[in-house]
Amino acid sequence: MPPWRDVRFVRILAQLLVLAGVVVGGGLLLLTLGENLRASRLTFGFDFLNRTSGMEISQSPIPYSSTDTFARAFAVGLLNTLLISVVGIVLATLLGIVVGVARLSTNWLARNVAAGYVEVMRNTPLLVQLVLIVAVIRQLPGVVESISLPGSIYLNSRGLYFPRPELEPTFWLWLGVAGLAITAALLLRRVSNRRAEGRMRALLGSLTVAAAVVVIGVAWVALSPLAFDVPELQRFNFTGGVAVSPAFTALLVGLVIYTAAFIGEVVRGGIQAVRRGQVEAAYAIGLTPGQTLRLIVFPQALRIIVPPLTSQYLNLTKNSSLALAVGYADLFAIGRTMANQTGQPLSVIVLVMAIYLSLSLFTSLVMNVYNRRVQVVEH
Repeated sequence: MPPWRDVRFVRILAQLLVLAGVVVGGGLLLLTLGENLRASRLTFGFDFLNRTSGMEISQSPIPYSSTDTFARAFAVGLLNTLLISVVGIVLATLLGIVVGVARLSTNWLARNVAAGYVEVMRNTPLLVQLVLIVAVIRQLPGVVESISLPGSIYLNSRGLYFPRPELEPTFWLWLGVAGLAITAALLLRRVSNRRAEGRMRALLGSLTVAAAVVVIGVAWVALSPLAFDVPELQRFNFTGGVAVSPAFTALLVGLVIYTAAFIGEVVRGGIQAVRRGQVEAAYAIGLTPGQTLRLIVFPQALRIIVPPLTSQYLNLTKNSSLALAVGYADLFAIGRTMANQTGQPLSVIVLVMAIYLSLSLFTSLVMNVYNRRVQVVEH
């Protein structure tokens, strides 16, 4: 039989032709790019990273000054992006779970409030929401009239201020006591599970947990492992504690409430995908609705939730580039300034794209590993 009539040969040939087309097209693009760079008297390289930046960055998690290099300025932007992404993912996940469960609540008010929240957040652009949040923050009272919240937390137009925890020398002693208490509770619970049955097993398990909590609490009071640097109002501003800038607050709030609406729908769909018979069986053995959701429904729903949840985490990380609209010095904002100052926009754009690609691939890797752990293994 002639090779062109062999299906396998035709498939391989088609793939080779496509690959050759991609290589030729990429080569032409690179040649055109090189000619345009030479015509514009631009260069491609990363030597500028070792030059003094001269940039002022007010929101820096590490020590930074305008005399530092562009490389350090870029590191500040990367750390700011990581900070807003990690905190945003955690808070959006917690809020999304609450919204998703509320969407299935038998309470009419909770169900409809959650539905309204989801519809509003999902059908309005994130950029519009960020602009609205910034406008609201600017309407907050000044420093002297700050809104006082429980726990020595203050909110005003300059940002959010809250106490900063500081480790005392007794912290490590308390941590050792807490570790021993938890280990002892786990060992006693395992022994009770082997030797007791029914209600006695549940009672002994509850007693071991309660004893561990009491020991940890008493050790906390006796050792005082943490002290708190409380913000105090001075003449013009607060001193001490942790100060969160309005830009960070606006961006974090916007990313969290926007992404939580999508996560809520993912959670709702995952819970509804669990077979009704599982819920009825849980009720039949005497589990409460809360126990049924926590022990039966949610572990099974995770197998469905995790893949689309990964996409929402990636979207949140990439949406953080809208920080430019609120004045937060993230990776993209600092990269834009670097491109203007160095005159090498292509190099900066390639660097920024590589960082975002690396963050996305790492997030996907972590979520895929977790997804394999929660999947059912069929033999």
